[in-house]
Amino acid sequence: MGKMTLLETLGIDLPIIQAPMAGVSSPAMAAAVSNAGALGSIGVGATDAEGARRMIAAVRERSQRSLNVNVFCHRPATVDTTLEAAWLELLRPHFERFGAKPPSGLKEIYRSFVEDDAMLAALLADKPRVVSFHFGLPSAERIRALRGEGIVLLASATNVAEGRAAAKAGVHAVVAQGFEAGGHRGIFDPDAEDDCLGTMALTRLLVRRLDVPVIAAGGIMDGAGIAAALRLGASAAQLGTAFIACTESEADSGYRETLAGDAAYHTVMTRAISGRPARCLRNWFTVLGAGVSTRQIPSYPIAYDAGKVLNAAARAAHESGYGAQWAGQGAPLARELPAAKLVAALVEELRGDPTSEREVQLARGQFR
Repeated sequence: MGKMTLLETLGIDLPIIQAPMAGVSSPAMAAAVSNAGALGSIGVGATDAEGARRMIAAVRERSQRSLNVNVFCHRPATVDTTLEAAWLELLRPHFERFGAKPPSGLKEIYRSFVEDDAMLAALLADKPRVVSFHFGLPSAERIRALRGEGIVLLASATNVAEGRAAAKAGVHAVVAQGFEAGGHRGIFDPDAEDDCLGTMALTRLLVRRLDVPVIAAGGIMDGAGIAAALRLGASAAQLGTAFIACTESEADSGYRETLAGDAAYHTVMTRAISGRPARCLRNWFTVLGAGVSTRQIPSYPIAYDAGKVLNAAARAAHESGYGAQWAGQGAPLARELPAAKLVAALVEELRGDPTSEREVQLARGQFR
């Protein structure tokens, strides 16, 4: 990035990034956040190339400012029909609770960006300002192609080794995803031992160990949290759970009700819903997951196929407790506001924090 600051590279005014949150963030949310001077994001890991292009177009109808498009870079699923059949049988009593039967088989419902040529072509054609990677990294060829079109690249990391790998691969900045964060862990290998590093320690480690800017993510819900991340040396903070209750969020009513209740104080890391570790509001699915071994759960996203079908059966019976209600440990601090008003509140809180103003100016590059 030379002498350019991260904010200049991203084309934003504020050191605030709205997390992509596939299934929750919407084009309306991303546009509102970007128009407010922060970086709005959409997650396209749960759709195909045509769906991604429609989402990007929907943002651009509302905003001409920077947009972050997030893709999943997980290794393609390992099919194990015996394991999958056993998993469906384990879930049978939960289906029967709602007068339904489990499906006869499961499929890989999401295609990884590492092998999705159509998605790469769509991104190269539409050229969003930013593309971010989750669950790992794509090939060097894909990174070169994106960089060749002037696209800024971000990648999630949950430890120093992943951060170094991302920086070496050529991303412009690394997102330090602390263990507090809601949703899927960005860990490159879901079967490897997780160091469970919190946002504070991970951010500081990456700031000290990497030569690229660091974005802090996990448990940050207000201006004080953003100020703390900036004081740790982060160039910006990424907030996800803070935006779930926003007007433009695609979270359904059951999700919102759970977020506003006692479950927000009891988030759980579980693999049972999707096949990958993810932090969720405590619900019936997290209780189910606590009683099974990770060896019983099919690969991501094959397990997610079962989870979505079970959730659909439950919702048809007016039960929302089997949803992928992702949320971080700061969930009780979520606010029900339009996204632009939330960004404005975050800025006001930053300005009101006596320790934050210099850090904000540093992020903007007004002090050297």
